[in-house]
Amino acid sequence: MPKIKTKKSAAKRFYKSGKGKIMRNKAYRRHILTYKSRKRKRNLGKKAVVFSGDVLRVKRMLPYL
Repeated sequence: MPKIKTKKSAAKRFYKSGKGKIMRNKAYRRHILTYKSRKRKRNLGKKAVVFSGDVLRVKRMLPYL
């Protein structure tokens, strides 16, 4: 049986947490930060769990995750 290739773009964006959940980074923290509050910017820096409807899609892209 041949190996399955990993989608490298997805490998750079997602990882598995200690409890087995698939984690992602949040968007909207690259530029135009002047009008965003400190609290908002701070929370955008934290990680987020991938939406349950997208987990299967991510797992297909990352077969060895």
